[in-house]
Amino acid sequence: MDIGGVDLVLLFLIFVALAFDFLNGLHDAANSIATIVSTRVLKPHYAVIWAAFFNVVAFFVFGVAVAKTVGSGIVAPTLIDDAVIFGALMGAIVWNIVTWLGGIPSSSSHALIGGIVGAGVAKAGFDAIVWSGLTKTVLAIAGSPLTGVFLALLLVLIVTWAFVRATPAIADATFRRLQFVSASLYSLGHGGNDAQKTMGIIVALLYSHGHLGGDFHVPLWVAILCYLAMGLGTLFGGWRIVHTMGSKITRLTPMQGFCAETAGAITLFGATSLGIPVSTTHTITGAIVGVGASRRTSAVRWGIARGIVLAWIITIPASATIAAVSYWFASFVL
Repeated sequence: MDIGGVDLVLLFLIFVALAFDFLNGLHDAANSIATIVSTRVLKPHYAVIWAAFFNVVAFFVFGVAVAKTVGSGIVAPTLIDDAVIFGALMGAIVWNIVTWLGGIPSSSSHALIGGIVGAGVAKAGFDAIVWSGLTKTVLAIAGSPLTGVFLALLLVLIVTWAFVRATPAIADATFRRLQFVSASLYSLGHGGNDAQKTMGIIVALLYSHGHLGGDFHVPLWVAILCYLAMGLGTLFGGWRIVHTMGSKITRLTPMQGFCAETAGAITLFGATSLGIPVSTTHTITGAIVGVGASRRTSAVRWGIARGIVLAWIITIPASATIAAVSYWFASFVL
């Protein structure tokens, strides 16, 4: 629908995409601040400001490889239309709201991937899927938390050896300061990977409307809006999930918080550079489990961890189902 030369459907869908980006920041704020809040290094309201700032700073650090994967590497870009975009976004948004209300740290990233797949399959069957891109993303579901566990265990070993002669008071004070660095890096990685997913959706939308001149690229204004929307969402926090991530899985000391955040940041930086849309939730959960298990396996509340893993498993099929229903509705309306 055009009024005065303005495509209202396009504007509406861009607004919905930015709403998802805001919700992503709100939902995944816990990933950035749970450890630094649970170790009492920063109060929650200061922590979200800290995280939001570095979410936006990520704009100046990372490229757009993840955006290209989301926009053209999951479902064939020639099949993407307004109804597919609407279905994908609604699948992700509805699932995010359900898990946020339940305090369940599911993955916004994989809710979006599930939404894209569900809407694409609803339109054109399984031939719509770009299997190479989807396979890479699904493998990262398992790879990111395992990488977080391994790096966190390794970092705990290294810093324990390095501070073996330090008094507990000196070690605690040192890692309280270092957590400002590790939390900054993790928030930077979170912004860099997650904001690009919404960029990919908006770029796919612009491409389908013929506004990119046949060249699949990310306009500067799209990148700026996505980083700002995510940073604003992070400012509003996600306190239910902070509680689950920061204290229910295991109790953290400043040293363990530093190791978990640093392990998560390394994983996110690597995935983003490779253009892989990984889950910040998966990554930090794996790292927290890793530092908890470094003390003793009983330090990890495995019942909580199993519940989180179950949420991971059902996220893609659940969001895909919602997306398919939303696509069928949108195909009659848009």
